[in-house]
Amino acid sequence: MKISTARRRLAPLAVASAAALVLVACGSDDASDDTNTSSEDSSSEEQPADDDSEDEPADNGDELSGSVVVDGSSTVAPLGEAAAELFMMETPGVQVTVGTSGTGGGFEKFCNGETDISEASRPIKDEEAAICESNGIAFEGLTVANDALTVLVNPENPLQCITVEQLQAIWGPDSSASNWNEIDGIDLDAPLDLYGPGTDSGTFDYFTEAINGESGAQRTDYNNIGEDDNTGIIGVEGSTGGMFYVGFSYYMENQDRVKALEIDGGDGCVAPSYETVQDGSYSPLGRGLFVYPSDAALEKPEVLAFINFFISNAEPIAEAAGFIGMTDEQASEAQAQVDALVGG
Repeated sequence: MKISTARRRLAPLAVASAAALVLVACGSDDASDDTNTSSEDSSSEEQPADDDSEDEPADNGDELSGSVVVDGSSTVAPLGEAAAELFMMETPGVQVTVGTSGTGGGFEKFCNGETDISEASRPIKDEEAAICESNGIAFEGLTVANDALTVLVNPENPLQCITVEQLQAIWGPDSSASNWNEIDGIDLDAPLDLYGPGTDSGTFDYFTEAINGESGAQRTDYNNIGEDDNTGIIGVEGSTGGMFYVGFSYYMENQDRVKALEIDGGDGCVAPSYETVQDGSYSPLGRGLFVYPSDAALEKPEVLAFINFFISNAEPIAEAAGFIGMTDEQASEAQAQVDALVGG
């Protein structure tokens, strides 16, 4: 399946199959993605109660109404959209919208009180948390899935594996390399044609810290694709010397168009995969993906129900959206956090 828009939509079949998996009794609902996502109202005929019986309480999904505003990472957005679509299937009275301002841009809105939930492809930074605190925004951080930050090249590039040191030589803030053959150990005569996310992106922050040792430290003369990951895919597909780093699910949707490099973090070449991320061997580019609901938003029943649904069904939602699920330890911790919120 190829990406046809900047933000992907789940295929109806994937949504339907996921819906069958996630209809657990959690009193929550399903949602659709961000723009123009709506669900059909479901109605049932009102049944007269017998004189000797009490009225049955309405199902929680029928009772809930309102809206949930989500924004943040373009990497996490398809996951949030899958959760939203499924949630709204079960809770037609609630509208969930998922925007893509980037992890940094999402936290900026979140800490200004503009959103209920911020999606992030990295943990919140200390300075971002301080802004939230100064604005009276308390929050919870929850892991929802994992990701293999994937380094992509053109299929005609003969390279199969790249070391962290070679990536530093290409992407480092002081790098002036303009041809692949300027990098030690790489024998390819082709201009370096680099594509990467904007500086508001959590993927940018994570990659630069993991590879260059400092968040935000990267050469600036690259093709900045902002939050439109599809532009990077198109660029690498059309350029023999192209390189782009992006979330694993985008690679999986476009693996017939681009090639993923194995990463040698010091212990040999390791390919990005579900297994290598969960067992920790895809280092240093394996990472967690997060959602941050504000405490104030969690006081709204519709927001709490959505978060409960998201975490309780995280595994099938991740599978439906093409993401790497949480480890058992991560899932247990996230569920315990949500149980405490619901119980509180």
